[in-house]
Amino acid sequence: MYLFLIETVIISLSGVMAPGALSAVTVAHGSSKSNAGLRVALGHGFVEIPLILLVYFGASNVIQSDLFQGFTRCLGGIFMLWLAAKLLRESRGDSQLDEVNQSSIRAGIILSLGNPYFLVWWATVGTSLVFKAAEFGLLGLILFAICHWLCDLVWLWILSFLAYTSGDLLGGRFERIITIVSVIFLLIMGCRFIYDFITSFNL
Repeated sequence: MYLFLIETVIISLSGVMAPGALSAVTVAHGSSKSNAGLRVALGHGFVEIPLILLVYFGASNVIQSDLFQGFTRCLGGIFMLWLAAKLLRESRGDSQLDEVNQSSIRAGIILSLGNPYFLVWWATVGTSLVFKAAEFGLLGLILFAICHWLCDLVWLWILSFLAYTSGDLLGGRFERIITIVSVIFLLIMGCRFIYDFITSFNL
């Protein structure tokens, strides 16, 4: 089992460390709050842990279906555009700290639900890992889920901590630059998801 858990860490980190919407939101929120990554990871975990169970019980075929993929692209694209606007509003100081904390958790949940690449990963690579974990029984499945989520937690916390530290050292201008870059990234990804959804109809 130890070798399998090491394999889980390596594969999990290769996925979570890839730039994406979760990373962008974590950096943007982290520029004003160092533990934002923990909250994003918590929201992500609210989706990921139940998803592991769904995959175990055979939901991978549903996740890979064109209808499901189209729905997640549309939902994810719309939310990313909304989130980009929300980050701009927060950067102007219109949001209270509690609202930022709540929005970090909410972003972790909805960005996970609305990311087709995340869902495809679980329907393919993730499915293979889930069934390998199941070979070790219930304990193997639990340890796999914990190990995988901890990889998300540690990496997202590192991102938010680095963003906060950099902003603290370099000042408010750097914080605004981080937010603008994150907003641009979310706008690009949101438009791309919506474009993919529209073109999937082959009109």
